[in-house]
Amino acid sequence: MKQASPATTSPQAQGGSPHGMIRVSGGKSFVGTNSPEIPQDGEGPEREVVLADFGLEAETVTVERFAAFVAATGYVTEAERFGWSAVFFGDEKHLAEATALGSGLPWWHSVNEATWRQPEGTGSSIHDRLDHPVTQVSWADANAFAAWVGGRLPTEAEWEHAARGGAVRRRFPWGEAEPTDEAIYANIWQGRFPNLNTARDGFERTAPARSFEPNPLGFYSMSGNVWEWTRDTFRVRSLAKQARLRNAQALAHSEKVLKGGSFLCHISYCYRYRIAARMALSPDSAASNAGFRVAYDL
Repeated sequence: MKQASPATTSPQAQGGSPHGMIRVSGGKSFVGTNSPEIPQDGEGPEREVVLADFGLEAETVTVERFAAFVAATGYVTEAERFGWSAVFFGDEKHLAEATALGSGLPWWHSVNEATWRQPEGTGSSIHDRLDHPVTQVSWADANAFAAWVGGRLPTEAEWEHAARGGAVRRRFPWGEAEPTDEAIYANIWQGRFPNLNTARDGFERTAPARSFEPNPLGFYSMSGNVWEWTRDTFRVRSLAKQARLRNAQALAHSEKVLKGGSFLCHISYCYRYRIAARMALSPDSAASNAGFRVAYDL
């Protein structure tokens, strides 16, 4: 968890508006899977839920929309206050430097001045990706934007229900077909992670928010591109000792659930672009592969 002086994260007064909201019918549904690929993440067991009707935006919040929010409210993100954030670099030089320092994840680097305005740090720019998902935003930042447009973050169950296209069992938003380096359905890693990215999908990092075909309900990029914050606190539903320890860690850091995977996911390393997959982060974390979309009460 990052350390900084106390931050003001109270929601901004509503001033924005929904964008491309899709109405999703609720009712009996489910979350998780009985065939988890990464059990330690708490992907299973499948459990029943009952959802109210809700609204969810068709795409993740873009750089352009977030810039409008900042211009209207003067909001300062947590990464801007901390002065640094996490950035992926898979080139030989960065990997070697991080490995020499003993990093267990040598492709992640703490980069000074990495913010939503310059996602890879000084010298990077958002000017050619205004229609891409905004990144380097924390859970509090996402909540502040959502409040500004009169919405909120989705729950994990709502997110999965929308990604599946309703109460149907579907491994990916497009169906059951496994993506490969040749069969491309989403912006995930092609090549050999972490040092060879062939970018056969056309994108080395993020893609425009409305890339690739939407799912049956009309939602874009619910697999790959960027991880999406949800409102839920992370928990592994198991009585095993390992799960209890993981839950205690998550509670100590107030970790939140993210869904969908990102452009860094590959079946050989981060097989988390499946609908049931999930990840946990402390709420003040921000990274070059994490964004969000907005949900609404109806």
